[in-house]
Amino acid sequence: MSKFLKLIKNEEGATAIEYGLIAALIAVAAIGAMTSVGNKLNTTFNNVSNSLK
Repeated sequence: MSKFLKLIKNEEGATAIEYGLIAALIAVAAIGAMTSVGNKLNTTFNNVSNSLK
């Protein structure tokens, strides 16, 4: 029974999962931001290319 109580009180696994979730959220936000910036850059370069023709 004492081993089971120690297992319940052990929070190292929960902390690792929390860090993993935070990393996943940061990755999703970064991908969204990069996609938005990439689309804007693509539009800008297309406008410049069309102006040079």
